[in-house]
Amino acid sequence: MNSKLFILIVILLNINSLTAQEEFPLWENGIPGQIVSSEVEEYASGGNQPDDVLRIHQVVAPSLKAYPAPKEKSNGAAVLICPGGGYKILAIDHEGYQVAKWLNGLGISAFVLKYRLPDDRIMTDKSVGPLQDAQKALRTIRKNAKKWGVNPNQIGVMGFSAGGHLAASLSTHYDAKVYEHETEVSARPDFSMLIYPVISFQENITHGGSRNNLLGESASQKEVDYFSNELQVDKNTPPALLIHSIDDLAVPVENSFEYLNQLKAFSVAAEMHAFADGGHGYGLGRTGTHSIWSKNAENWLNSILNK
Repeated sequence: MNSKLFILIVILLNINSLTAQEEFPLWENGIPGQIVSSEVEEYASGGNQPDDVLRIHQVVAPSLKAYPAPKEKSNGAAVLICPGGGYKILAIDHEGYQVAKWLNGLGISAFVLKYRLPDDRIMTDKSVGPLQDAQKALRTIRKNAKKWGVNPNQIGVMGFSAGGHLAASLSTHYDAKVYEHETEVSARPDFSMLIYPVISFQENITHGGSRNNLLGESASQKEVDYFSNELQVDKNTPPALLIHSIDDLAVPVENSFEYLNQLKAFSVAAEMHAFADGGHGYGLGRTGTHSIWSKNAENWLNSILNK
C-alpha cells in the first residue's frame, strides 16, 4: 500500500473514532433486581415515516449511547437524556438521538439512556428499575468524565414527558440507595432540563398511564407521594429549566408549575417557559410558539454553564 494512502486512512480512522457514537451496556456486572424471562424481548416499531415516532418496547438490557461533542466545539458540559413514552415505550429518536445532536451543536456532549421500562416479569421492584438505570448512567458519565472530555461538575439531566419524571426523580432521589453501587461517585445532576414533564403522581394533575405503569394501579399514597417529585424538592435539588405548553392535554402544565413553586420555596435557581400551544410530545418543536423552546434552552444553558 502507498505510504501516503496508509497515513491518510489512519488519520480518517482516528477522526472517526473521535466522533463515533458509542453505545454500550449500562450494567457491566449484572442488572440489579433482574428476573430472567423468556416472555420479554426488546423490539422496535414505527419510525418509517417522518411523522411516525420510533418506539422501543420492552427494554431488558439498558444501554447508554454516547455523543461526544466535537473537540473543537466542546465546552466540557454533558447532558444525560431520558426519552419519554409513559414508562411504556421509549420515543428514543425525537426525544433522544435528535436532541443529542442538537446538544452537540452547542458544544455539549450528550448521552442517551435506553432505560428499562417497568415490568414485573423482569424486575423484582419495577418502581425503582428506571431510577436504578438513571443513577447508574449519571455515575458512569461522571466516573468516565476524563475519557469523554467532560467536566465532572457540569453534568446535567434532561427528560421528556415520563422521561422528565425520571429526570426529576434523579434530581430529587439521586442519593436514594436503589442499588449497591461500587463507588462513591455522586449521581446528583448539576442541572436539569424538564420538557413537558410528568412531575407529580397526585390524582388531580398526574398522567395516569405513567403512574400506573411505574407503580401499578393499587399504589399506596406513600408510594404516590414518594414519586411525586414536587414533594421531594429540597435546597440541594439541582437548578431546573421547565418547558411546557398550556394546551398540553396529556400532561397538565400544572406539573411544571408545582415543581417551579417548590424550587422557589427552597431558593433553587429555576426558569420556566409556558407556551400557548404545542400540546404534547413535540421533541425539538414543530410550528407555533413552542417551537422556539430550544433557543430559550440554549440561552439558559449559557447562563448556567458560564457562572
